Amino acid sequence: MRKDFTDLDLNRSVGNLLRLGVILSVSTSIIGFIKLFTEGFKMPRKYTLLEMGNSSEKVWSHFWETLMKGDGMAIIQLGILMLIFTPLMRIIFALIGYMKEKDYVYVVISTIVLAIMAISFFTGYAH
Repeated sequence: MRKDFTDLDLNRSVGNLLRLGVILSVSTSIIGFIKLFTEGFKMPRKYTLLEMGNSSEKVWSHFWETLMKGDGMAIIQLGILMLIFTPLMRIIFALIGYMKEKDYVYVVISTIVLAIMAISFFTGYAH
């Protein structure tokens, strides 16, 4: 016999997802901080070097290159990205839950919120 998916199940699942996202992002950031301080982090002498001024493709490629090298700052940035994407995953998770519950009003609302967040993420790069 199949158990119906209820609001309580959805709330527990979303709560667990949010907890897991925060725990993973904080753990990743702590690992990055430890790695950064064991590398001997030094403040840059010229801050103009920090201004990327490049396209988003160059910023992302630089991020992935340094992450693959195991750079401490890139690991911290990964933790921050995980923290940023946790609410996005919550909306996707809730959307799936609302579909299972056949609560179509909340499916539409969640889809609108997801579309607004997606537009913000993809068009929000200001440089």
